[in-house]
Amino acid sequence: MTDNIDSTSDARTINNVMRHGYRVLSDAEKAQMQRLKDDGLAFWEYLDGIGSSRELSIAKTKIEEAVMWAVKHVTA
Repeated sequence: MTDNIDSTSDARTINNVMRHGYRVLSDAEKAQMQRLKDDGLAFWEYLDGIGSSRELSIAKTKIEEAVMWAVKHVTA
């Protein structure tokens, strides 16, 4: 079982097998990362509430991808 670590925590290296080194994020960067994830989730949940289709599935996948790349920018 893996530990459940908050993504804005300085201990976020514990459960990541791919990225072996992290830098400590500033409070502003932590806030940016949290907002990106919160806004992405809000949009994803909105789409989830308006129906089900191949198009919406693709849109939700693209939201996840956009959040991932934006977070990667903040944490680089």
